[in-house]
Amino acid sequence: MTIHIGAKPGEIAETVLMPGDPYRAKWAAETFLDQPKLVNEVRGMLGYTGTWRGNPVSIQGSGMGMPSLSIYANELIRDYDAKTLIRIGSCGGMQQSVGIRDVIVAMTASSMSTPSRGIFRDFDFAPCADWSLLRAAVTAAEAKGVTTHVGGIYSADVFYDERPDLNEQMTRHGILGVEMEAAELYNLCARHGIRGLAVLTVSDHLLTGDALPSEDRERSFGDMVEIALEAAFA
Repeated sequence: MTIHIGAKPGEIAETVLMPGDPYRAKWAAETFLDQPKLVNEVRGMLGYTGTWRGNPVSIQGSGMGMPSLSIYANELIRDYDAKTLIRIGSCGGMQQSVGIRDVIVAMTASSMSTPSRGIFRDFDFAPCADWSLLRAAVTAAEAKGVTTHVGGIYSADVFYDERPDLNEQMTRHGILGVEMEAAELYNLCARHGIRGLAVLTVSDHLLTGDALPSEDRERSFGDMVEIALEAAFA
């Protein structure tokens, strides 16, 4: 057990999917895993372990934002020996070519700051995905016929952004979408020498104002979860 994860030794798999929403973790575990078992509910941040095609998998909520994800990712890596962490979550589209329900596989994750900023100080480290996971995710998405985009995303510190000038520059420089966690995930995976990836569903769009109705989100997020699982065990 750790401060934030109540699982016993051996109850967390080496492969962990990390949605921000703990209830999305519950939904994904009950939908895609065989014999999912609740292994964490500290502070309501639900975590489950089961199997997918015979492979042990955990799905652990990470909360919103990079500081929250950093807590769970650090403990999963240091205390539970996780070897593969894949963020599954929603994002806002930032290119006209990116549509609602499309999937973004994040090659890189830009940010203004992360919890790792204290380590890097004045150095601008460029966090990126694990290549083997990224390649496998794209292959899985293509096999499913899912409209998929591969490239850079932006991990923001705030949800209610008041920097239209920054958003304009992100779009100008080809950033596909914005979310709040992946940059720190990639930093931690690089630091500890493990595999990391973010597979994201576009749930709303900063340019068009389109948004995925809440009742449609779980169905649309299913492709993202299956792509992540396929990638983890390719």
